[in-house]
Amino acid sequence: MEGSRNLTSTLVDCLQTHLTYENPYALARKFSTLDQITGGRVGWNIVTSYLESAAKSYGLEQNIEHDERYRIADEFMDVFYKLLEGSWQDSAVEADKSTGIWTNPDKVKKINHEGKYFKSAGPNLVDPSPQRTPFLLQAGASKAGKDFAAKHAEAMFLPGLVPAKTAKVVQETKALLRQTGRPEDSIKFIAGVFICVDETDEKAQAKFEDLLQYADTEGTAALFGGWTGTDLSTFTDDEDFAFSTKAPAIQSMIASWTETVPGTKDLKWTKKHVLEHLAISGAHPRAIGSPTTVADILERWVEEAGVDGFNISYATTPGTFEDLVEFLWPELKKRGVLQEKYAGSSMRENYLQDGGGARARGWHPSRQYTWSG
Repeated sequence: MEGSRNLTSTLVDCLQTHLTYENPYALARKFSTLDQITGGRVGWNIVTSYLESAAKSYGLEQNIEHDERYRIADEFMDVFYKLLEGSWQDSAVEADKSTGIWTNPDKVKKINHEGKYFKSAGPNLVDPSPQRTPFLLQAGASKAGKDFAAKHAEAMFLPGLVPAKTAKVVQETKALLRQTGRPEDSIKFIAGVFICVDETDEKAQAKFEDLLQYADTEGTAALFGGWTGTDLSTFTDDEDFAFSTKAPAIQSMIASWTETVPGTKDLKWTKKHVLEHLAISGAHPRAIGSPTTVADILERWVEEAGVDGFNISYATTPGTFEDLVEFLWPELKKRGVLQEKYAGSSMRENYLQDGGGARARGWHPSRQYTWSG
């Protein structure tokens, strides 16, 4: 992180943390430190963890029920906000060499939180950082997940293999934002996409087919099982999943692939073909082709799904990113859709682009705990 701060001016560090197994006091300290180190260029992708194996590794007999995880997460965020926003005044740090006083103790206080899931006296151990609360990102298409995002998230990672399905999540979330009193543009919506680009459509397709030979289909099957609870080893190699009543999660994906991937309308969706479609791009939509083709696909997603940006999946590093810079960026610049100017130095400023500074906006629940002074 120190290297990215010294060598770049806008690159941000976004960490994913499973708050189901974290402690809000310890995590507040970590993020305050990281926000200080990066000068406000840090974000937190909030996840609650769905894996049974993770729960058992952290000492639980079984995973916590889905909606209960979000109830725990909601109180976790309250404690987190109290520590970061409400335990230090802005002017608490005096750093006065003449008096030898670093921090005025009258401007630091305990939070004394005691709730159903957490208890913390506080205060936060680290003085206020540029953003105080890190920029908050979250993914989740369930009702509990969308409710949580509408309250806490500033950016949201979205599911969906076709724009229409993602657009539905965007509209549902905007409706929830209005219900909670937040502006409907107060969340930046980010769609996942896998990009394979080259000079021509033919070269890009050949590059993608070359990548497929290195894919680990057994690992892909295991990953898919973790996502969906579907064990692909129970299916025969020639079974057509499109007509299987045993795999509703796969049928949904197949319907989306058939709608969007050229040449798949009459394809027999065997285990081999399913794994090939998951192996490189995962559950993300694909944009494979020339710079013009890929740019057209991305613009279609912005227009039809209402997304603000993309979380780009990569096949190789740095190869995928070198291709983006060499082939795609010039096309996006030509169209005037590539962000090249930044509002400030913090992650929040550069994501929201609203001139509101590094701190969370007034509509955000963290600001109810602000201790002015």
